[in-house]
Amino acid sequence: MRKDITITAEVRTSRGKNEARRTRVAGSIPAVVYGAFQDPVAIAVNPKELNKIIRSATGFNTIFTLAITGGETTPVMVVDQQLDPIRNSLLHADLKRIDLTKRIRVTVPVSVSGEPAGVKVQGGLLEIISRSVEIECLPDEIPESFVINVTELMIGQSRRASDVGVTGSMKLVSDPQTVIAHIVSLRAEEAPAADAVAGAPEPEVAKKGKKEEPAADDKAKKK
Repeated sequence: MRKDITITAEVRTSRGKNEARRTRVAGSIPAVVYGAFQDPVAIAVNPKELNKIIRSATGFNTIFTLAITGGETTPVMVVDQQLDPIRNSLLHADLKRIDLTKRIRVTVPVSVSGEPAGVKVQGGLLEIISRSVEIECLPDEIPESFVINVTELMIGQSRRASDVGVTGSMKLVSDPQTVIAHIVSLRAEEAPAADAVAGAPEPEVAKKGKKEEPAADDKAKKK
């Protein structure tokens, strides 16, 4: 989704760990912008401004304007980031130039709305299986999210990726059969009544094995 946001950047004339450290000490972070059949450019940007975009509702799907001092001004997206493993602060970012006339692939979050009849009436459980789908569309038509209504779902029924309402230049890339949400039963099958089992006659079991020998006293009496 394109936003009316402009972030300024400075060109980095040198690279390396020491240069990256000096950039961070100065309050910026190292980054690189590439794509659109142009050479990559090493830049320094304000991490707070990038964090606002990454953590917004549109996140990595946000298209904003990058203005490089003494250089180009172009629409871009954040495509990758490197975080400090301890502080979770932004250390580095990759930005990609966006050609607004060409379709791009993006992953869009999916949420559900409504109380399913299978839960309300049948006592089932709503399970969310997938929370996003991949689509292809023009940059200016990237949606913030998709919402699927599950009100009419009964036990055993589902909503799939094919139920997502794509419009305009949007084309579904994810497998249309991918399950987004479904209703499952919580009721276990009833076991046979215990008393019925207890009252059933025990089957007669034939004894097997060697025939018993007569006792020694009985043998003596017969003599």
